[in-house]
Amino acid sequence: QVQLQESGPGLVKPSQTLSLTCTVSGGSITATWYYWAWIRQPPGKGLEWLGAISDSGTTYYSPFLKGRTSISLDTSKNQITLQLSSVTPEDAAVYYCPRDISGSSDFDYWGQGTQVTVSS
Repeated sequence: QVQLQESGPGLVKPSQTLSLTCTVSGGSITATWYYWAWIRQPPGKGLEWLGAISDSGTTYYSPFLKGRTSISLDTSKNQITLQLSSVTPEDAAVYYCPRDISGSSDFDYWGQGTQVTVSS
């Protein structure tokens, strides 16, 4: 059973860089055919796909974030990291890192998410 646990600072100030970590247990982040996505849900809104990374480290990003996103693998810790630069209050959301089967946006495992607030 794969388990995912998102973690982060909870509160960041506008213009800062948000760094989140997704710790995976019960499976390797380099297992073939799996991707790891970052998705968020702002208050009162639907899910937004931010980007994903493949088992080999190839990254895909949503264009609406205009280059502010960086996703990476830390194989020594079996973690996926997300960095989002120049945050604004519009980046406040619950952030999730689901596992994606073959990059098809078919997510089979989700964590509980981590709440991010952007405020000075």
